[in-house]
Amino acid sequence: MMKMKNILIGMFLMVGVVKSTIAYENLSANQFKRKLEKTRNAILIDVRTPREYSEDGHIPKANLIPLQLFGSIYLAGFKDKPVFVYCRSGHRSRQASEILEKMGIKEVYNLSGGIISWKSAGFPVEYGYK
Repeated sequence: MMKMKNILIGMFLMVGVVKSTIAYENLSANQFKRKLEKTRNAILIDVRTPREYSEDGHIPKANLIPLQLFGSIYLAGFKDKPVFVYCRSGHRSRQASEILEKMGIKEVYNLSGGIISWKSAGFPVEYGYK
């Protein structure tokens, strides 16, 4: 009986460890902007469609990598760099953050509320392609 109790406690602790090792962090627009500005060698990724990126505006210096392409591109150069991800509302960027986490990227930041929250905060956006 004691051995079974120890196994169950061990399994419970392992589940707690797994849940606490999420590689990405959800940030508000204010937190995202501050962290992005302070972080050296950051990679900023917009995971929306090219049309959304161009017509709805994007965060300056953002790289467009639509979520649909995440499974077919090689992101090895991102492994040791902080990656900031956003989309329109935060849903696709959460998916992208999970994919980046599975690829072994250790530092991923997701913009909660996406570009909608960014614009609502009055932060700058660019339109078209640069």
